[in-house]
Amino acid sequence: MTGFLPSARLPERKSPALLPVVVTGLALAGLVAAPLAAQPFAYARTAPNDLGQCAPGKGPAVRVVVSGLKSSAGNLFVRAYPANSRDWLESKRYIMRVDVKPQAGSVTVCVPLPATGDFAIAVHHDVNGNRKSDLSDGAGMSNNPGIKKILGLVPRPPSVDKVRFNAGSGVTRMAISMQYM
Repeated sequence: MTGFLPSARLPERKSPALLPVVVTGLALAGLVAAPLAAQPFAYARTAPNDLGQCAPGKGPAVRVVVSGLKSSAGNLFVRAYPANSRDWLESKRYIMRVDVKPQAGSVTVCVPLPATGDFAIAVHHDVNGNRKSDLSDGAGMSNNPGIKKILGLVPRPPSVDKVRFNAGSGVTRMAISMQYM
């Protein structure tokens, strides 16, 4: 059973003028998928650090140069989030994560994106490799906002408004400076 009533059938004649009316009616009824840009993102995806994805003519992607890394110990996680307060820095609410072996000084990372639009990037240097945030770890974010501390100890992340950027159809270039406690 299709779920359509016989009276909802289209006329037998084929008229190009009728096509926009039919498509609009189906879209309003929820029977046609929304465009890609309106689709929700798939969360918690990972990708390798493939710098070829950030080559000229590729994209959408973000080529991030992470500087100020204190050591090559542990793990480096670069996460792209949709630029909204519901998802920003929430567990498993990133749309892409690229894991990289840190290098003292700097490292270049390519983060592929699912579409153009507004995003936010967070970088976490897990110095001891325990896959948790510790006071010895480093952090950095798109637009390089300062990370405030509560009572001088516990870091408080900036709002998504301070880290939001727009990624176009090509490769967006960005520099992020790490901050440590």
